[in-house]
Amino acid sequence: MTDHAAQTGQAEQPLVLTADHADGRIRVIRLNNHPKRNKLDIPMCDAIEEAMLAAVEDGARVVLLHGDGTVFSAGADLSGDVYSGGFYPRLLEMLGTIQTLPVPVVAWVNGPAIGAGTQLSMACDLRVVDGTALFRVPIVDVAIALDEVTIRTLEHLVGGAIARTMLFTGAALSAEDAVRSGYALRAGGFEDALAVAELLATKAPLTLRHLKYEFSHTSHRPYTRAEREEAAAAAWLSGDVEESRAARAEKRAPQFRGR
Repeated sequence: MTDHAAQTGQAEQPLVLTADHADGRIRVIRLNNHPKRNKLDIPMCDAIEEAMLAAVEDGARVVLLHGDGTVFSAGADLSGDVYSGGFYPRLLEMLGTIQTLPVPVVAWVNGPAIGAGTQLSMACDLRVVDGTALFRVPIVDVAIALDEVTIRTLEHLVGGAIARTMLFTGAALSAEDAVRSGYALRAGGFEDALAVAELLATKAPLTLRHLKYEFSHTSHRPYTRAEREEAAAAAWLSGDVEESRAARAEKRAPQFRGR
């Protein structure tokens, strides 16, 4: 495992910390602002996006995201710049980067995910929830509006009835209900989330990339049909297809290379 701080412009207290697992195939990104309950503002959005893009650039096959301490993210920092015209577009841009990242992103939701924190968890592909996790989008209590993509994505992930209950009443979705609804893959701690990431790191990278492209139709930054078709062709024509056939014939686990 290799640890290092993401470049956030705050050397004394970086907003994001990262660590490598499984010989660099897994990049763990930890939100590092526990005194503010990992709240989101423009600098934090910048740091998260930078860390996500750096993970891909460094060759990671999976990203695992979680919060520091006992909170995943308490949402937008209402004491900061969130009411300025620039915060919400920046938030959506960062979420779109996660949704369209060419590698899977797993969230270990280690505590409450409120408002924009829930949106951050939604942008990830799979979620593992600590028993203390909960999801709440209290827009009716702070008199703001959500974008259509977030509303439709929540509806898609948890179902229309639960989405309406959460948004109309501000009710929380518990960890247990998140698993029951399918929003979360399972309940568990960091090691359980890491095990999910380790499993994904053994799968065919180009197939996973194509899946990300196809699921991007519900994202803030969808891929075009041509881009999706190109990703599908890359998977079908890759050497990993022959590797999977050889592995089956030799009764061994395939060693995918992503090309």
